[in-house]
Amino acid sequence: MITDQPVLVIITGPTAVGKTTVALSIAKALNAEIISGDARQFYKELKIGTATPCEEELNEVKHHFIGNLSIRDNYNIGMYEKDVLNHLHKLFKKYGFVVMVGGSGLYIHAVCHGIDLLPEPDPWLRKELDLLHKSQGILALQEKLRTLDPDFFMKIDLKNPARLMRAIEVSMITGKPYSSFRKQKPKTRNFRMIKVGLDLPRQELYYKIDFRVDDMVRNGLVDEARQLLPYRSFNALNTVGYKELFDYFEGKISLNEAIVLIKKHSRRYAKRQLTWFRRDKDIHWFHPDDIPGMLALISDNS
Repeated sequence: MITDQPVLVIITGPTAVGKTTVALSIAKALNAEIISGDARQFYKELKIGTATPCEEELNEVKHHFIGNLSIRDNYNIGMYEKDVLNHLHKLFKKYGFVVMVGGSGLYIHAVCHGIDLLPEPDPWLRKELDLLHKSQGILALQEKLRTLDPDFFMKIDLKNPARLMRAIEVSMITGKPYSSFRKQKPKTRNFRMIKVGLDLPRQELYYKIDFRVDDMVRNGLVDEARQLLPYRSFNALNTVGYKELFDYFEGKISLNEAIVLIKKHSRRYAKRQLTWFRRDKDIHWFHPDDIPGMLALISDNS
């Protein structure tokens, strides 16, 4: 396959759909390396609960941005965009293709189209907002954002305190609505992109999600989460699979209830991911088993 520009092949889709397996097959067929587009897999302490590729899979094809950070590290989307672009610049000197795989839509979007320049987090303001959340609940954060940025208030997941606090923080630091930073023109890239989306019939996807959660529990998810309990306030741990077990450790729910909630919240997360990716009309959708179809698409567009 010959192309006048290097190509970034993006493999995305909902949790548990089979992205890792597909990415390995595509990368080997293209003689490419893999960049993770899953923000939870950056953290070396989060292995079981984030379905990080196993050692055998990591050895099959060279991976980047997996286990490269600690939950103690301060990392954001802007830093990821810069780091990945630097990696791509080096990789495209050796390869015509690089594969990016993951389900973190905003991170993938940042690499493909750029992310608006936002101020760095203010630890004192974040502490103040965190205290507001703990003392007055999420409704207080919602009301604060509604006052500062009514446009973004209508779009954001109002049940996500981390996103609420970040939007409030940006609005307060800059004096401009957070939504104003999301309306700038996309950046240009010196590589082309082919976007592949994976999906399954809903019941099949939900079955795979449930099976994956049970498999994580069998492989030691509870012990992994228990070791991370002292760090539960860290943003990296505000994620499905850990939050529910933290409640179990504190006696709020039983272990069985925690597992049921992990499955339920994972299904909801998958629905949100699909909603996000369906808005991107450049994504070509495939069943995870249709590797020949994906390779044909890549060949035809290269």
